[in-house]
Amino acid sequence: MTRESRPSLAGVLNRLFAHQCLTRDEARAILSDMATGKYNESQIASFITVYLMRSISVEEILGFRDALLEARVNVDGLRAYDPVDIVGTGGDGKNTFNISTAACLVVAGAGYKVVKHGNHGATSVSGASDVMEEHGVKFSTEIAVHERSLDASNIAYLHAPLFNLALKTVAPARKALGVRTFFNILGPLVNPLAPRRQVLGVYDLKMARLYNYIYQESGNDFTIVHGLDGYDEISLTGPFKVIDKRGERIYTPEALGFDRVNPAELHGGETPGEAARVFDSVLDNTATAARKNVVIANAAMAIRTIAPGEDLHACIDRARESLESGAARRCFTRFLALNQRG
Repeated sequence: MTRESRPSLAGVLNRLFAHQCLTRDEARAILSDMATGKYNESQIASFITVYLMRSISVEEILGFRDALLEARVNVDGLRAYDPVDIVGTGGDGKNTFNISTAACLVVAGAGYKVVKHGNHGATSVSGASDVMEEHGVKFSTEIAVHERSLDASNIAYLHAPLFNLALKTVAPARKALGVRTFFNILGPLVNPLAPRRQVLGVYDLKMARLYNYIYQESGNDFTIVHGLDGYDEISLTGPFKVIDKRGERIYTPEALGFDRVNPAELHGGETPGEAARVFDSVLDNTATAARKNVVIANAAMAIRTIAPGEDLHACIDRARESLESGAARRCFTRFLALNQRG
């Protein structure tokens, strides 16, 4: 699409207000212009707000994703590690502790490579980047830093705004709005590495079906999880749905050998510092059984995504061993030694 034929934001907003959808090319052009600073924060907020009041189409999601991936920092050198990512869309309103980040470290402790793509919390107290900053992590775009981290600790962390200008540009508007937006939907799709393996937690079944369509088209190995009581991860607070290449299944915590969890036990606290202390207690194996089991369950699903032929109960045992043996904590200690400031 040429500069002359690119849609104006006012024209696009009028069409969206009239419940029309953008084409994939139009969606890509709008987000590309947003990334390059063509729109101010008020205009960005107006555009985002439209999608709080109407559904987003697959073509619009794909166009937005195309724009973000075109603008990403190249990290293709990390593909040789064939890592997995565990990520949630966020926006479920549950303010849980950093379950997926802790699960990434449990997977690393089990001997698998992980490239975690994350950001500051927009709709929760503590996102993955918040808990990393609480531990003094210095974010970097240097491939050599991430290669050393993967070699030494099995995990690398990519702070989303550093790897994509558009995510940095829209961050103030997202934070000011304080509600889930289509960027929550996009986040899992724009890991700059585009990993071949991914575990994704979503907050509703409609979103699960949308991602299932997108992942099936990509041919990647994937697992989508959704807590039927509204969690964007396996919360063990009730039944949860799992979607992968083999189809859809519903599990209960009890069927996997876990006790059902009280939602209050998953709360992440009121500050990033409190969330980081909960996170540390899990890795130190001093957390409550509920908190440890939730992390183990999510890590086990990632292990089975990597090794789809494995029995899920065996994957749970492997994740539990990683956590309770201290292997996950040792991975994080080595990671911090390479990635901390100063």
